[in-house]
Amino acid sequence: MFTGLIETTGTIRSLEDVHGLTRITVAGPPTLVQRLHAGDSVSVSGVCLTALDINPDSNLFSADLAAETIARTSLLRLHPGSIVNLELPTPAGTPMGGHVVQGHVNGVGTVLSLEPLVAGARGAATDWWLRLNVPEECARYVVEKGSITVEGISLTVASVEGTIVTIAIIPHTYKTTNLHTLAKGSPLNIEVDVMAKYAERLAASAATEEKHFELTVEYLIANGY
Repeated sequence: MFTGLIETTGTIRSLEDVHGLTRITVAGPPTLVQRLHAGDSVSVSGVCLTALDINPDSNLFSADLAAETIARTSLLRLHPGSIVNLELPTPAGTPMGGHVVQGHVNGVGTVLSLEPLVAGARGAATDWWLRLNVPEECARYVVEKGSITVEGISLTVASVEGTIVTIAIIPHTYKTTNLHTLAKGSPLNIEVDVMAKYAERLAASAATEEKHFELTVEYLIANGY
């Protein structure tokens, strides 16, 4: 489990075919790479991957991308030099910040605009407004003031109109994640709040049970009639 509080960023070193598999190699800071062991989970721009071929000397690690990962995420659309957000799983007993993030991307959204709150301001000198278009199958789980994961970042929804989501980005988040590298049209990995999906499932189950409910003598006796 992750929290969506990005620890650091890394750079895509390569994306290549290795014996029929797609392998991604990421260069990260030693503070993260040197804590990795083969088989560990690591979130790469919101995608939970399994670290392989860790090279602490060159601060590199690799991961194999399953066909489902390629189909569901934006990772294959990246290129050498792309900046990605990195986070290691949250250790048990650690104070919980952000929200529950699984690293299971639900779909790929698109940047519509990323503009400073103060016109003309640059860099981390101001808040920013991020407007994005999310897939229709994700939009049903997005609510105003609810949580959403964008590129692995735990963010709070400012407003939602159909599939258009607006999010306020504080200077720290803008500066320390890959958001400052994005342009209009950039793909974004989106993970909706898993709690919303569980709530929907429970509501559907309750509705199904009510639909098939039958009044019986046994039910009346059990309920004091």
